[in-house]
Amino acid sequence: MSDESRPSPEQARATLRTAAVIPAAGRGVRLGPGAPKALRVLGGTPMLIHAVRAMAASRAVSLVVVVAPPEGAAEVKSLLDAHALPERTDFLVVPGGDSRQESVQRGLDALPPEYDIVLVHDAARPLVPVDTVDAVIEAVRDGAPAVVPALPLADTVKEVEPAGAGEPERVVATPVRDRLRAVQTPQGFDRTTLLRAHEAVTDQVTDDAGMVERLGLQVVVVPGHEEAFKVTRPLDLVLAEAVLARRRLNDGF
Repeated sequence: MSDESRPSPEQARATLRTAAVIPAAGRGVRLGPGAPKALRVLGGTPMLIHAVRAMAASRAVSLVVVVAPPEGAAEVKSLLDAHALPERTDFLVVPGGDSRQESVQRGLDALPPEYDIVLVHDAARPLVPVDTVDAVIEAVRDGAPAVVPALPLADTVKEVEPAGAGEPERVVATPVRDRLRAVQTPQGFDRTTLLRAHEAVTDQVTDDAGMVERLGLQVVVVPGHEEAFKVTRPLDLVLAEAVLARRRLNDGF
């Protein structure tokens, strides 16, 4: 290939295809009894649909894989079919596993080979803005093997010696707050790196970027957004409804 016909680095990065995996197989017990957390209604629409739309809002994302509760894959497929989703984006539903890590692995197994970048996004973060999604993708395109959006902490954090429920806990350290970040999703990865991490790390971790850290590879942070919070408690639902109401008022969302 001549130099004239060889794509520039910028052109090569732009051709990298991106897929998003949304593990949505959890029960969400902190929200109380009822439907799985991802299927709880927010603004008249299931949270899962909001999360899927948030990923598909990025023009870089051409496939969204939803990892459903093992016994609820057909229900989730019907749910996606019943809601308006961007036509430029393809959607797959696969049954999840017994743990989040296993569910993400099943989502990765379902990806066609032509996808180079993978986002892993919590279904319980339904309101992440598209600018945050795009920032994560761009950082992976620029060469980072793993990228997380995150926010500085507003509160001082104490490390404690765990005690029984309701018992006082002894403080053992006060980490420097300026060095701490609250991590959000979507987390973005070079696909090969994420596959390698899932093969090598078999004990449970709280996020996929932590698995990449175990490989000794660099994880970088891009700015997160206050509206990308995780809906886990009833009070979070109230806040999410308020955010949706403001968006509809200001943006016609």
